[in-house]
Amino acid sequence: MIIMINGAFGVGKTTIANQLLNEIENSMLYDPEEIGYMLRNVIPIDIKRTESATGDFQDLDLWKELTVDMGKKLITKYELNLIVPMTIREIEYFHYIYNGFKSIDKQTYHFCLNASKETIYERLRERGEEEGNWCFQQTDKCLAAYNQYEFGEYIDTEKKSIDEIIQHIKGKLNLL
Repeated sequence: MIIMINGAFGVGKTTIANQLLNEIENSMLYDPEEIGYMLRNVIPIDIKRTESATGDFQDLDLWKELTVDMGKKLITKYELNLIVPMTIREIEYFHYIYNGFKSIDKQTYHFCLNASKETIYERLRERGEEEGNWCFQQTDKCLAAYNQYEFGEYIDTEKKSIDEIIQHIKGKLNLL
């Protein structure tokens, strides 16, 4: 099984993913940001400028491909469920990765966590993010994309406890 946990920076993806890791047997966290960091370090600057003028590693051609390929390798090698926290707002990238994961495991689920801009900003400040940094800059873009496009199952984290969110997800996964 592959469980994608999407949403803006600060919405609670890591918290929910870590709790799911404790709740779902035979599972592991797989964070595609690690692939992005690696690509950022190894791809020559001229290619990065061409493919990712925004500075977002998700715009690098290899990021989507390697995200799916690594997911397949992890499942094949370790036979574990993947819990995949990620902030993905480009609908084309989402479809590529979701469909790629679905081709690996038919039991692929996507949950998009939501909260208000004010709540997200508050959570970012609480975790020590500097006002105006990358995470803050992405909030409006993420919220607009999640309102404009269909990103699967939405879960409002504004007034729900972590346990309520976990129970909701487990219910959708038929794990209750």
